Amino acid sequence: MPKEDKPHAALLASPGMGHLIPIMELGKRMVTHHDFHVTIFFIASDHASATSLLKSSTLENLDIIALPSVDISGLVDPDAQLVAKLFVIMRESLPSLRSSIGAMKFRPSALIVDLFGSDAFEVAEEFGMLKYVFNTSNAWCLAVMFHSARIDDKFILEDHVKGQNSLEIPGCKSLSFRDTLESLRNIDRIDRPEFRGDKMTNSHGILINTWEDLESSTIEALRDNNLLGTILKVPIYPIGPLVRQDGNQVLDRQVKLWLDKQPIESVVYVSFGSGGTLSAKQMIELAWGLEQSQQKFVWVVRPPSNNALGTYFTISEDNVDGTPDYLPHGFFTRTKDIGLVIPTWVPQEQILSHPSVGGFLSHCGWNSTLESIMNGVPLIAWPLYAEQKMNAAMLTEDFEIAVRPTVSKTEEIVGRDEIEKMVRTIMVDKEGQAIKIRVKELKNSAEKALNKGGSSFNSLSQLARDCMFHLPP
Repeated sequence: MPKEDKPHAALLASPGMGHLIPIMELGKRMVTHHDFHVTIFFIASDHASATSLLKSSTLENLDIIALPSVDISGLVDPDAQLVAKLFVIMRESLPSLRSSIGAMKFRPSALIVDLFGSDAFEVAEEFGMLKYVFNTSNAWCLAVMFHSARIDDKFILEDHVKGQNSLEIPGCKSLSFRDTLESLRNIDRIDRPEFRGDKMTNSHGILINTWEDLESSTIEALRDNNLLGTILKVPIYPIGPLVRQDGNQVLDRQVKLWLDKQPIESVVYVSFGSGGTLSAKQMIELAWGLEQSQQKFVWVVRPPSNNALGTYFTISEDNVDGTPDYLPHGFFTRTKDIGLVIPTWVPQEQILSHPSVGGFLSHCGWNSTLESIMNGVPLIAWPLYAEQKMNAAMLTEDFEIAVRPTVSKTEEIVGRDEIEKMVRTIMVDKEGQAIKIRVKELKNSAEKALNKGGSSFNSLSQLARDCMFHLPP
């Protein structure tokens, strides 16, 4: 039960592991390092990974409350963009959030929401709570959202989308059309006033899952009243990197035994996140590319889909060696000495932290990106959707800790020879050695930011002080 002598913060997570994981890690860090009591609210889900994540925390001052799932079938078109559906889900969950907070004996003094939960600010205002937004992505993505909010949609459509010119961001890296956000690419078809960040300015501050040294110029631009600070008008709190670090999660015995047998930094881990999938043709090319590289690999395989967000369907198997019919005939047999294919979810942080893993072929979700950095593992950047192309651009062009494929303009397929080249680049070539050195430097920088006295530790400490001042007399 919350106590009157310490700050009590409520954290609200929108659906999706990419939102839930950083919210959970923020809550745990607030409890263990900054003497908060934290209540996390999330939308009930049957997703096995979400259930496992939420059950994994046993901290004394961390409460987790499931809000009932909501039916939005009559409120939004089935073909609507994912972001539109998330906003509706969060809005329809407000009555449950309001009643849950109202029933508390010691109510939270602050409410922290992710980018899709800003409608909950009306609940915070009713109960006299401080209001914060937690941007679970990086500072550059936030800068793009805020800057695009003050540009005429017609200009973005004509110059950036149709003209395919880069979008200039004051004080920050410019955004090429190749890497632009889906909300900008589809600006003539999406109503995006909330997603652009307009509501975030109606808060007491914005938390960002990054750290000062990683994005120093962008963070400075967000604070500078001559650049983007005049739009934000609220304090910025870089508090990252917050990544899942759960010792209770264990690798499957077969996977661990296989990894334990491999030389140090000899294995490339291949995964496209909790929901990402590839087309059938791309799956074939990826399989051949891994095989041709002759490098050790662990591949989390999901059945192919033409939708990058992924779907599951019934599959058949190769009668020869059990290879699924969407992989090359006999693939398991030919790669049995160098590869391990996993058809189910695995605890990614346990694989990335294993000494034998030396590369990560990733969809570049920000959680996965930070996990790779925190374990000093170079990346092959293979973005699929959302802001992942922006992340890939930063990883390759700014941080220089990744390589990125060249995609066929006619088919949008990464060929097997290109895949082989990228794997060998980060695993055995001279260029890969420089990448490994750089990513380990970033790992050290991240750890320094999180340690006591580091920039991210101090930033979250400031937020704790602000909440203490807001405690009832």
